[in-house]
Amino acid sequence: MKVTKAEIVISAVKPEQYPNDPWPHFALAGRSNVGKSSFINKMLNRKNLARTSSKPGKTQTLNFYNINDIFYFVDVPGYGFAKVSKKDREAWGKMIETYLTTSENLRAVIQIVDIRHKPTEDDKLMYNFCKHYEMPVIIIATKADKIPKGKWDKHLKVIKETLNIDPNDPVVTFSSETGKGKDEAWSIIQRYM
Repeated sequence: MKVTKAEIVISAVKPEQYPNDPWPHFALAGRSNVGKSSFINKMLNRKNLARTSSKPGKTQTLNFYNINDIFYFVDVPGYGFAKVSKKDREAWGKMIETYLTTSENLRAVIQIVDIRHKPTEDDKLMYNFCKHYEMPVIIIATKADKIPKGKWDKHLKVIKETLNIDPNDPVVTFSSETGKGKDEAWSIIQRYM
């Protein structure tokens, strides 16, 4: 996919703020600090379109990125971050749940996990939530540059087993440093458009 246009168009917290055109949406979900912003920037060939932060929990709204005037990436707040009040976490949870269960344009959830670590309970909850609502999930195992290539398969096996991944849900080994997996991720995303 050649990205000629990429811009953030709105940060929404409720359904009436979602863009109202018929373009497909791809929601990006993952733990705080798992590399969602880096994934977005790499996929869109932009340095700082999605703000990366050393402070987890920065994204507190649903951020809609218009891509080529044909579809949206929707960055949802990271989950599993402890330094946010319980009240805020519950509000985010409700906002994310409302979006994921009511958006008619949502085509797939892109769930980002860290290839180096076994998925957390929060990762499992997110994946199971998507499966409960029969949403397609694309698993992106990021930070692949941080472990030797020879260990990728072993780590992917742990991810697949821990999340009990549906064989129809693709798993992509990805690195926002090297670009590994970028073309594969685009070809999978395009299948859902």
